[in-house]
Amino acid sequence: MSSPSISPGRVRERRIPSFVWRPKSSSSSPRRAGRSPIPSTIARRVSPYLLLFLLLVLWEIVVRVAGLPNYVLPAPSRILSVFLAKLPLLLPHAGATLAEISVGLLAGVLGGITLALAIFYIPILESAVYPIIIASQMVPVFAIAPLLVVWLGYGLWPKAAVAALIVFFPVTVNGVDGLRAVGGETIDVLRALGASERQIFTWVRVPASLPSLFSGLKIGVTLSVVGATIGEWIGAKRGLGYLMIESNALLRIDLVFASILALTLVGLLLFGLVRIIERRVLRWRREEGGEREWRAGSLVRRSSSR
Repeated sequence: MSSPSISPGRVRERRIPSFVWRPKSSSSSPRRAGRSPIPSTIARRVSPYLLLFLLLVLWEIVVRVAGLPNYVLPAPSRILSVFLAKLPLLLPHAGATLAEISVGLLAGVLGGITLALAIFYIPILESAVYPIIIASQMVPVFAIAPLLVVWLGYGLWPKAAVAALIVFFPVTVNGVDGLRAVGGETIDVLRALGASERQIFTWVRVPASLPSLFSGLKIGVTLSVVGATIGEWIGAKRGLGYLMIESNALLRIDLVFASILALTLVGLLLFGLVRIIERRVLRWRREEGGEREWRAGSLVRRSSSR
């Protein structure tokens, strides 16, 4: 019997496994051929600003058509002009609010990370402390802020304490989840290879927990702005929250909105700073997929050549 003939091209195809890494060519996906990712990227980046601009234009038109006075609802153009005119007044108050947020954020992050480590390494604390942590978040901040003003006075500390109380909860929860992100099999293998607990913590648990920790930190940054503002509403001598209350009492609603704009800029500044730090620290996360794919392809090619 004659053996079936096999073409050399088919032999070469069978020798190369389907999972071997290959560089992606533009002709491999006919549906995407000829399309450039640049317009879609520009559209994603421009669309939020375009939507905001349209909302501001609609706001301006409604105010002018309805003839609403400034003490009811000022137009965006009026708010911007007041913001620029009162910038020497807004900057000292913004500096005071930024100091309160920074101190509260630092205290909340350090307290949250410490508590997350304690809960992770002392399991009995989870059942003892977790209900208290959750119950503390059920209490309205407005109920705690007056007590902190009575205990700590009208300075920086009560506002920083309110911000810290709000921040530490997402940092703690995300920190514990991040520390538990490493599977038990990985830890068992490392221990079998002779790795100490300190080495496992430094080289495995900390990198694995950083994405969750930064997620909690970004939530905490936004909430810290709210906490500091609420503390200033209850009792303060300076700050953007204090300026909002004083302006509202004088029916300077345009100055209230200017203070809100300044507070928004402070929050965006802090959030952007956290994002920059996250990108620098977690640079390996963006490169992990391509690097892992490249290493796997190299390994397969070496084994197949042997």
